[in-house]
Amino acid sequence: MTAVALTINGRDASTDIEPRTHLADFIRETQNLTGTHLGCEHGVCGACTVLIDGVPVRSCITYAVSCTHANVTTIEGLDDDEITKELRGAFSREHALQCGYCTPGMLISARDLVLRAPEANERAIRVAMSGNLCRCTGYVGIIRAIEGVIADRRGRGIAHLPGAGRTALGPAGASDRPITRTREPKRESQPIAEAVPESGKTDGLADWKPQSTFDRSFVVNHPADQVWNFFANVSEVAACLPGASLAGDTSGRTVAGKMRIKVGPIAAEFHGTAEIARDAATRSGSIHGSGRDRRSSSATRGVVSYRLSPAGDGATNVLLSVGYRLTGPLAQFSRSDLMQDIAGRLVAVFAQNVEARLSGTRPSSASAGELRAGGLFFSVLAERIKARFRRLFGR
Repeated sequence: MTAVALTINGRDASTDIEPRTHLADFIRETQNLTGTHLGCEHGVCGACTVLIDGVPVRSCITYAVSCTHANVTTIEGLDDDEITKELRGAFSREHALQCGYCTPGMLISARDLVLRAPEANERAIRVAMSGNLCRCTGYVGIIRAIEGVIADRRGRGIAHLPGAGRTALGPAGASDRPITRTREPKRESQPIAEAVPESGKTDGLADWKPQSTFDRSFVVNHPADQVWNFFANVSEVAACLPGASLAGDTSGRTVAGKMRIKVGPIAAEFHGTAEIARDAATRSGSIHGSGRDRRSSSATRGVVSYRLSPAGDGATNVLLSVGYRLTGPLAQFSRSDLMQDIAGRLVAVFAQNVEARLSGTRPSSASAGELRAGGLFFSVLAERIKARFRRLFGR
């Protein structure tokens, strides 16, 4: 692994990564900045263009480790940029976008051109923007939008900046800066601690940082002792979670299993292991898990920490803290706000199934072979659309 530390949109970002990790993957998968799009992954289409130390660069063919200590700006970092604001308005006015996939890279390249172009010249704009491909618009609106912004700025007396302020030739980035390489520590098998620390971490699978975290809670109408004993039965708990199943011995603190997920036409089956720790004194526990889907090469890691407390009238309050990271092709579905809404609905289903099990009845999702996330996804979107209409029309 290699340590990389750089600044993205004014914020420090550092972690250990594989040396072959491209900057685009680093930006999207570790920083959740999905405005940087991946198209050809050969540096041809320009959809992945970002600024490295102020220079437009194809992030899909730039190694993240070569950008150590560099300043990286993605399309999200240009929200308040004056030139980008003018370009966004011109793109909308001239109908310079349709599907929008190429637009982030197009705007970043256009911004650089607006900075350095002495005058609005259609041919010069076409040549300068030839590295950004669009499959929708035919480029006419794009050229008009950029031409209009350049002409307007020059008409307001804003002079061009030769070379966009660059004074040196050569590749962009921080390739001349030191790169720190770290060796993988030799891991020895250690027993998992009986008690769960306040941090909610255990050894082994715990040495990672979640991409997103959220808290949830629910009430079970059974005494805390009964719920605590139920949570000790890993097979029973897994049966309450749609799509989850265990394989092999489930009596130890490390278990193997799988999770089947279906989103529209995409079906994934994550195979992996989980480490379980419990502390009877505080009625708290944690589950650290990781898995990989062989078909899509997507991978996930997650941690669920829980704590039980009396809720009155013989009921039990279950406090959950969930952290996760999703990488690979399926990471496009990991937008934190949507995932938290979907997770909230999953927790509700899990709570219903736990209640059913403790009451001696069969959980509603026990027979479900996979988690159909697509239905949850679209139901969340439907609720958001309804809420938007209620705000607009006061109903």
